[in-house]
Amino acid sequence: MQTLEKILVDISNFLWGPPLLVLLFGMHLFLTIRLGFIQRYIFKGIKLSFERSKDAFGDITHFGALMTALAATIGTGNIVGVASAVALGGPGAVLWMWLTGVFGISTKYGEAVLSIKYRITNKNGQMSGGPMYVLEKGLKAKWLGILFAIFTAIAAFGIGNTVQANSIAVLIEDTFNISPWVSGSVMAFLTAIVILGGVKSIAKTCERLVPFMAVFYIVGCAILLLMNIGGLPATVSLIINSAFTGQAAVGGFLGAGIRDAMRFGIARGLFSNESGLGSAPIIAAAAKTKNPVHQALVSSTGTFWDTVVVCAMTGLVVVNSGHWATGLKGVLLTKAAFSQLGIIGPMVLTLGLLTFVFSTILGWSYYGEKAVEYLFGLKAVFAYRWVWVFAVLIGSVATLPAVWAFADIANALMAVPNLISLLLLNGVILAETKKYLWEKES
Repeated sequence: MQTLEKILVDISNFLWGPPLLVLLFGMHLFLTIRLGFIQRYIFKGIKLSFERSKDAFGDITHFGALMTALAATIGTGNIVGVASAVALGGPGAVLWMWLTGVFGISTKYGEAVLSIKYRITNKNGQMSGGPMYVLEKGLKAKWLGILFAIFTAIAAFGIGNTVQANSIAVLIEDTFNISPWVSGSVMAFLTAIVILGGVKSIAKTCERLVPFMAVFYIVGCAILLLMNIGGLPATVSLIINSAFTGQAAVGGFLGAGIRDAMRFGIARGLFSNESGLGSAPIIAAAAKTKNPVHQALVSSTGTFWDTVVVCAMTGLVVVNSGHWATGLKGVLLTKAAFSQLGIIGPMVLTLGLLTFVFSTILGWSYYGEKAVEYLFGLKAVFAYRWVWVFAVLIGSVATLPAVWAFADIANALMAVPNLISLLLLNGVILAETKKYLWEKES
């Protein structure tokens, strides 16, 4: 078992290494240039997210689709992952992570355009879409669509379920001394209440939960930065300089070169916002929208909020605290940074992690559900939801490193067929953008 686990971990590390980073970041740059820096419409996307389209087809609102996508993407990566990137790549990793978010906006936009253009109405009268339908209908490559759906279904139970449930259970046990069986049972019950009601129930819950958790966490970060505002200019300068010069050893910190700053910053940014992985366009396809471009602009703001705002705030807090130079890593580094708020700090961090992780379980349940629907039809969806609820409990009480490593591999492999569709159908993305965005402006 240990040998299998090591093999899977090695494969996961390879896939999440240079090959995938080059493919994903390369796609971000390509689509940014191809679409004439679509990022300039980010505020239009934010405005559209609060509007309700009349006479539009879909299951949920622009805002509901965006909040569900954010529920899935804003998770432990925004808190613990950012701290790990700084610990391994130095302060400069924050800038590379931020740039990944800026350029990733174009890929998130492109994914959504294709997903909505090629979505279908299923037998229940609901929308179904995502890279699997794009690959089947747009590229006429159903076998790639099947592969994507398989990878998504596997990854969902790992990155979107058991890993998240386990992190909540461990955190609650460490903080409140509550048994994982108790916290796991409560979490499974709450999950069942939400997901058994389908996408509308998930979206309504996320519409309430995500804004609260994001604002609560950002305010906590802002207070920490204001408490040490005198050191903020030096912190920003350190982040920028370290991104291009590396960071010399300080205290318990061994020092990181430019390569480390780029590697860990870009990797954490890509993993956090999921631009290019093909997950977010699945929920984008369910939105009520008049045309693909409107919802695509809304979807693209997800990467902005996730990485350009939330991850950046965490990065600033961690670097500004100075604890990154002491040798602390991961959640211990984040805890040390937030401890400056006294007893309130750990509470902000704990509540932030709890809500971030639970929302990820809800968001990814829909991604996995649509993958299962594509593979086995609507008849499999109800059973899948119950299996998902049971997996939340199992994930809370069991440590399954091999399963998690396998899920990480599947998560990385989701990107491959999705990137193929983005590359080969980039002309469709451009044509839709011209038709519904640029021509309307002229």
